[in-house]
Amino acid sequence: MLRRRFLQTAAALTVMSTVRARAKTRLPIGMAVEYNMLPTKISIMERFQLAKDCGFERIECPTTRDQGDAEKMKAAAEKTGLTIHSVMNSDHWAYPFSSADPAVVERSLEGARVSIRNAHLWGASTVLLVPAVVNAQTTYKEAYERSQPAIRKLIPLADELNVTLALEEVWNKFLLSPLEFAGYIDEYDSPRVRAYFDVGNVVLYGYPQDWIRTLGKRIAKLHIKDFSFRRDAASDKSVAVWVPLGEGDIDWTAVYEALRDIGYQGTATLELDPGDAAYLKEMRRRFGLILSGEMPKKA
Repeated sequence: MLRRRFLQTAAALTVMSTVRARAKTRLPIGMAVEYNMLPTKISIMERFQLAKDCGFERIECPTTRDQGDAEKMKAAAEKTGLTIHSVMNSDHWAYPFSSADPAVVERSLEGARVSIRNAHLWGASTVLLVPAVVNAQTTYKEAYERSQPAIRKLIPLADELNVTLALEEVWNKFLLSPLEFAGYIDEYDSPRVRAYFDVGNVVLYGYPQDWIRTLGKRIAKLHIKDFSFRRDAASDKSVAVWVPLGEGDIDWTAVYEALRDIGYQGTATLELDPGDAAYLKEMRRRFGLILSGEMPKKA
């Protein structure tokens, strides 16, 4: 009896020890910063160096049409050792792929092609695209049916230059459930089309951990930001606001566990308001807590 009790206790302690060790394991995810979070009044090289000094390993840069600036970004990445891992496409909001106007769609495609070529120049593996915009002029059905043929036109160039088109769910009144987002991506039937999952963007109508598990291996990249409903003193109404990491409504422990469960090993990019070195270092510290499963819950 004593031996059996000893073995049962030892087994229980082993399980508890394993669970605790697993909970504190740092996820194998690269930590990146959005280029536009860096101060605008300093040079390209200085922005890259600041990101490096603040502890970031990678960076996501915007569509850059000026070839001189694009070359400067490449040189800055090489000098600092800060990898440009993705390109934030710039024209998909003003010129959506879901527009009824062929000229607008072509403008969006042209911008996406610039982004893909930027990615090839910089050695980035993805280009972030907003797939469609639903508004008073474009119904949900139209957005779905128009966006896919447009984005398919980009696949040959993406394939040629070894770049993945990573589609992001945003506040565009489109792809409002993880099941639909997964199905939308699967319909392309192409390894060149995957998901760029933004943790903060789904809090209005879902739970990030649910989306992560549903999308699973479809996720190519992540955006990390926090979100909260706050009481506006002037209007006495609840308003949606982006807040510093750990100060919002996201259950970061649940997010950590979901990312661990699907075995995600890519890059996560911090996407918050810009700030100075002290702010960036603090956000980088909190970012690390999230990836280690140690971000405390909001009081």
